[in-house]
Amino acid sequence: MYRFNRRTALAGLSGLVLAGCTMPSPAPRYPELTFTHLPPIRLDAATLEIVDGFRSPFASPNIEHLMPVSPATAMRRWAQDRLMPVGRGGRIVFTIADAAVIETPLAPTPGLRGAVTKDQSERYDASLEVQITVDGGDNRRRGEVTAEAMRSRTVPEGISLNAREKIWFQMTEDLVTNMNGELETAIRSFLQPFLVAAT
Repeated sequence: MYRFNRRTALAGLSGLVLAGCTMPSPAPRYPELTFTHLPPIRLDAATLEIVDGFRSPFASPNIEHLMPVSPATAMRRWAQDRLMPVGRGGRIVFTIADAAVIETPLAPTPGLRGAVTKDQSERYDASLEVQITVDGGDNRRRGEVTAEAMRSRTVPEGISLNAREKIWFQMTEDLVTNMNGELETAIRSFLQPFLVAAT
């Protein structure tokens, strides 16, 4: 005969609740890419608008949606951390035009040589293009700069997912570091009239 033991049931339930409450949350595997250690770029405009002009297809051969930090995510953070509107009118429009990362399978070494050769199995090509427009708020373009950056990496056959993700993270980090330099140069060259010195 089945007998319900309330004490045993309650003890088991409390154990489950305790286990659920004490489960540690997993720590992030990669550091957050931020740019607050760099001086802000102060521009004569009242607002900052970030436009995601790139839409990932979330399908092969694109893999940016699988990366620990995608180039688009990193560039949005760059704009938030570095572009500072300090004017009374107008706006800054930061547009991410391209942020794709494409995976291309590589052909293995043929024949007997291929049996003893550890080939590179895939190549990843990352491209980033952004545009900064400063206008007076009346749809008249006052100043504009565009910058591009690219990175490519190959990975060996048999690479683990962790090692692959580490390479993807390094690609994003290198790509955005390159883009940061390109944008700083372009802004100094073509948006000089809108730069506001810190007081």
